[in-house]
Amino acid sequence: MLRRKAAAKFGPAVRGAEAAHGAEAAQWLFTDEALQQATARPVAEHRARRLAGATVHDATCSIGTELAALRNWADFVVGSDIDPVRLAMAGHNLGLGGALVPLCRADALRPITAGAVVVVDPARRSGSRRRFDPRAYVPPLDRLLEVLHARDYVVKCAPGVDFAVLRQLGFEGEVEVTSLAGSVREACLWSRGLADTKVRRRATMLDTAEQITDADPDSCGVGPAGRWIVDPDGAVVRAGLVRHYGTRHGLWQLDPDIAYLSGDRLPEGVRGFEVLEELAFSERSLRQVLSARSVGALEILVRGLDLDPDALRSRLRLRGSTHLTVVLIRLGSGAASRATAFVCRPSR
Repeated sequence: MLRRKAAAKFGPAVRGAEAAHGAEAAQWLFTDEALQQATARPVAEHRARRLAGATVHDATCSIGTELAALRNWADFVVGSDIDPVRLAMAGHNLGLGGALVPLCRADALRPITAGAVVVVDPARRSGSRRRFDPRAYVPPLDRLLEVLHARDYVVKCAPGVDFAVLRQLGFEGEVEVTSLAGSVREACLWSRGLADTKVRRRATMLDTAEQITDADPDSCGVGPAGRWIVDPDGAVVRAGLVRHYGTRHGLWQLDPDIAYLSGDRLPEGVRGFEVLEELAFSERSLRQVLSARSVGALEILVRGLDLDPDALRSRLRLRGSTHLTVVLIRLGSGAASRATAFVCRPSR
């Protein structure tokens, strides 16, 4: 069962990088927890490319999925883990093809290498529950940063990690938020020695091979809706780079405090919503507009309003064959704010 899940999660992941050597996901060893924690292949390959030519120590190597990507790019790679069973599994998995990777049992909080870039992927789950406070990771992020403060390091964190907490813990490098297949996969901490000195936040969208940083221009304006509404990739929103993204693509914000953007053309490869009608939002008025357009299938996007899209959809009593999208947003602030509905046609 786990091998089938791995094939779905990695695609050519554990297979593709090793295909020339005959290794396949069906031959790898997994545990359920290790598979859940494993990095998807495109994300691991992206990180490995940033470390091309380096000497790298994966200090929480688990069953070896990250090492499989790193050894394709790094000059030299070594792996360690505190769990002897996972180390044995990593030895089996990595031995299915390609160059062998030295492995040893060690605690990530007790460094066993010098001069290597240390890669750490702390456990962020306790059974089925997620750990949201990075100080509750295993090993804890505050201890890791203390131990690695004089080293070059890369530490994976949960996508929703609080940037303010990172600052409180003394982290001063780059936070890279990465998305794949439409969802945010991780926030990765790059130490100062591995990051551009001008960059503190980066959004990497692997689907479109685009990156935005806080060093890019952010002179994005605010204005009424144009032909298209764009809901920026989650990595852009999570990294706080909506204005930078809008500036790059000639878009503007509908409201300075809301992440939706608008423009008269779509960025290439980006899904957008063509505005057909704008109205002051009320359930009654929206129901009438949708009925007149024979809408039977409705995608509902909401920001700035306390609404449950599923509950609203059921109350709208949709009948018809047309598929549209409604974007619900609160424009303005205080007493002057207004709930607004944009009835749109999705680009795809």
